[in-house]
Amino acid sequence: DVCRRLGIDGTASGLPRVPGENRAEERIVERVARLLALAESPNAHEAEAAATAAQRLMLKYNLEVHRDAGTRGYAYAHVGKPSGRIGESERMLAMLLGRHFFVEVIWVPVYRALDGKRGSVLEMCGTPANLAVAEYVHAYLTETSEQLWREHRKALELGSNRDRRVYLAGVMAGFAEKLARQAVKHKEEGLVWVKDADLGHFFRRRHPHVRHVRHTGARKNEAFAHGREAGKRIVLRKGVQGATGARGHLLNARNP
Repeated sequence: DVCRRLGIDGTASGLPRVPGENRAEERIVERVARLLALAESPNAHEAEAAATAAQRLMLKYNLEVHRDAGTRGYAYAHVGKPSGRIGESERMLAMLLGRHFFVEVIWVPVYRALDGKRGSVLEMCGTPANLAVAEYVHAYLTETSEQLWREHRKALELGSNRDRRVYLAGVMAGFAEKLARQAVKHKEEGLVWVKDADLGHFFRRRHPHVRHVRHTGARKNEAFAHGREAGKRIVLRKGVQGATGARGHLLNARNP
């Protein structure tokens, strides 16, 4: 009963599992992975179409499964590095994940053992398939925004990282606007997502006492405007070129 109330696997032995987890969840993630692989096309229109198709696929999948109430299994995952300070770009990223990728999000307190200090980390709640996609999107946007800042700083020959946080916030704002426009198109197609009540119950069992805090936004200077325009041009792809030159993996190691 304790495990049920806290939203964790109560199996006495064996590997952790999620009630209701099945091959259908794995297949939808694999299909999303293939579409994002197509988004690596050098043709901008083809890349955009593939990324949009991946988002539409997740929307249709969730709408179809949501009709079968009580059949979904939920889990949670922590993403990103625990931090003592949550930047505006990180808050905006969490917001767009909760709004467009079928997960509930919350910042939870953690203890950073290596630093000997307290901090916070982003927790996401959702089905295994939705968690897998949202976790990938979180990692992709985090690395991509940093890469965009490095390119922006080099292009303008900036001598410091003074405007880095403001620029990153602009990137997330721009990408959020892009997702909002796509949501309008989906609505015109009759694909309207309504919050998953069962997921809401799972979330409230894990977090019965939620506190909402307002934060002032970053100053809207020229760096924010540049970041915003860059964010509007982001296309979710199979991988992202990191600072070390290593390619990222998509969703899980089994994907081609």
